Amino acid sequence: MGSYWLVKSEPAKYAFADLQRDGRTVWDGVRNNAAALHLKAMKVGDEVLYYHSQEGLAVVGIAKVAKEAFPDQTDPAGRFVAVELTPVRALKRPVTLQEMKATPALSALEMIRQGRLSVSPVRPEEWKTILKLAEG
Repeated sequence: MGSYWLVKSEPAKYAFADLQRDGRTVWDGVRNNAAALHLKAMKVGDEVLYYHSQEGLAVVGIAKVAKEAFPDQTDPAGRFVAVELTPVRALKRPVTLQEMKATPALSALEMIRQGRLSVSPVRPEEWKTILKLAEG
């Protein structure tokens, strides 16, 4: 059994629908050290919640890690890494930040505690809770 993660993207820059259209993407440009450590910890097959930041403010889909950490081509210093993600499926219903904050089982969710992190771990119980919320 792999690990679970959450990644954030502004839908205007790269929405979940873009990932579905492209079939695969390089998740690069992460410059926060804590988030970069999370990228390095990702393994092929790990599942990833896809969160729309800035507008929407909701988990909208599930992706999978297709390629583990490799040098981020957008980092001239060569300090940071990227991973490749593929789409799994869109959620039946987006799960909003407001809903997640109002759900006691998600009070320790890293994304809520460390709001600025663009990549964060998700515990198995939190993963199940978010998917249950997505079912309506």
